[in-house]
Amino acid sequence: MSSVSGSSDFVLSFDELSEPKIRTRIASIALGGSHQHTPASGAPPLIQIDGASGQPHALMAIRSAVRLHVTGSLGDYSLSYCSRCDVRVDGHGGHGVGECLSGAAIRFRGNAGHAAGVGMLGGTLAIYGSAGDRLGAAMSAGELFVRGDVGGDAGVSMRGGTIVIGGDAGPRLGEALGTGTIYLRGRAESLADGMVEVGLRKRDELRLGMLLINASIRGAAKEFRRVIPESLWRTEESRHHGEVRPSWR
Repeated sequence: MSSVSGSSDFVLSFDELSEPKIRTRIASIALGGSHQHTPASGAPPLIQIDGASGQPHALMAIRSAVRLHVTGSLGDYSLSYCSRCDVRVDGHGGHGVGECLSGAAIRFRGNAGHAAGVGMLGGTLAIYGSAGDRLGAAMSAGELFVRGDVGGDAGVSMRGGTIVIGGDAGPRLGEALGTGTIYLRGRAESLADGMVEVGLRKRDELRLGMLLINASIRGAAKEFRRVIPESLWRTEESRHHGEVRPSWR
């Protein structure tokens, strides 16, 4: 995940422009249609967006190669259906933020509500506070990070991808029918049926270490455990011991 930092190339404000007009300006800047200067470094333009105060549905479907630095909090379903953009939000997010991401890199410096990262198809969503229930529900790919605690049913209907939880989790963590992986540092109130909590393999420790670095999250990978389907764990164990356990399905 690249960093959104440095001097802004453009400044927009919710106090001066409506949300649809801000999205139109972002698209215009990405296409080089603005009369303001463009970055000499070759990096995507860095756009600072001021005046965020919990607006719902804000900055949805941003699919341009831009970097956004939002000052303030965003409301429900903000930054959903995004791709290609790199976003830092210096504030909180409402319910459903980052829904159906497909390639964006988004960071919230505060907390998020329920259903963050639902249906993710790719990309990265990092929440540096805590998150509510149904985190990453129905996600099929991508990487979802929460530095703090999460609520119940995290990863429900998850088919793939990675969830990293730095704190504790509520009840019914995980989804036994998918191939996704959950890394947990704290404790889960309970696991979903068919899920088990196991230690990290060496390759998991290396992979998780890189993920934490890329998401700018402090912590040692060895402090985490994996929460995976029991069927996957049994397959791993049989391979480790050289056993052959045919599947009749």
